[in-house]
Formats: sequence, C-alpha cells, structure tokens
Amino acid sequence: MPTDTKIVKPLIFPFFRPHHMQPQNTNANFKLNRRNYLSLLSFSMLSVLGSKTLLASAAPAQLPPSVSLPDELEKALKSKDPLIVMVSLAGCPYCKMARGSYLSPMQKQGFPIVQVDMRSELQVKGLTGQMQTHDQLVKQWRVSIAPTLIFFGPKGQELVERMEGGFLPDYYGAYLDERIAIARKALRGLI
Repeated sequence: MPTDTKIVKPLIFPFFRPHHMQPQNTNANFKLNRRNYLSLLSFSMLSVLGSKTLLASAAPAQLPPSVSLPDELEKALKSKDPLIVMVSLAGCPYCKMARGSYLSPMQKQGFPIVQVDMRSELQVKGLTGQMQTHDQLVKQWRVSIAPTLIFFGPKGQELVERMEGGFLPDYYGAYLDERIAIARKALRGLI
C-alpha cells in the first residue's frame, strides 16, 4: 500500500484534519487519497454554498436600456436627482464591475440610471426628441471609452465632468459619490 494513502472511516469533513491525525481504522472501506480529498472538498463546498446561490451569482447585473431620454430625464428631475447614463460596451470587464458593484444596486434603490450601449442598434428617443440608435447617440456624445457615466440635468445639460473608464475598483465608489454630490448641488442651482 502506498504511504500517502490512509484508510479511514467516511467523515463529513475528514480533510480538515492534518494528515498525521487521520484515524487509523483498517476495517473502513474509504481511502483518503489526493483524488478523494479533492472530490470531497468540491462536493462539500457545493453543499455549503448551495446550487441556488451559485446560479444567482452567475447572473450578470443589468441596467435598463434607455428608451426615451426625455422621459427618463423628466422622471429623474422630479426626484431631484440627475439622470445617470452609463455608456457601456458588451464584454467590457470594467463596465461589468461598475454595473454590478455600484450602478445596479443604486438603480434598484430607485436612483435614475439607464444604459446606452456602444455598437447597439437599439432605438432610443434622444434628448432632442429624434429617434436614433444607441450607437448613433454614443457617437453624437463623442464617447470613446467604456464605461463612461454622464450626469444629465435640465434640457440635457451635463452637470459635472464625465466619469470615463474603470478607475481603481477600491476608489470607484468614492469618485461616483463625489460626482453625484456635485451634480445634485449643480441641479439645485438650476431648478
């Protein structure tokens, strides 16, 4: 018998014991070797986390796509908030981080945030009332970096400097909070 294989009784978590502390029972029919150890580890982690948790975390965070910027802006201004438009790009890891960690939770709490996608043919009513694609709107705004956040106020006026790029994940929330505070202050001066 190889020296790295021990015969032990099946335990719920036998692998949490150091190798030299494994029970020595020759009557058991369970061998704890590297393969069984990894199988038990994988199985127990799946059991602990639960399949529903894993499936729920796999779903990417989504923001509502912009359909009518004038209507979305009007709704935002009624709540005395700027309208945040996230310009995103499919497959962009920085967009995914910003959306999942910051923007989607804010949007779920009622903050007015919509998404416009680069290279998308989805139709949107622009701030001038003209129908155009998301991609045409992105080009009109001269956005070339994803993600870009634009903070709109009355008449489609940009209230603060755009947030372009992913920033450092640890500081993204602070930069976002700062821009929102400045945009709200500017908005109070315009309304």
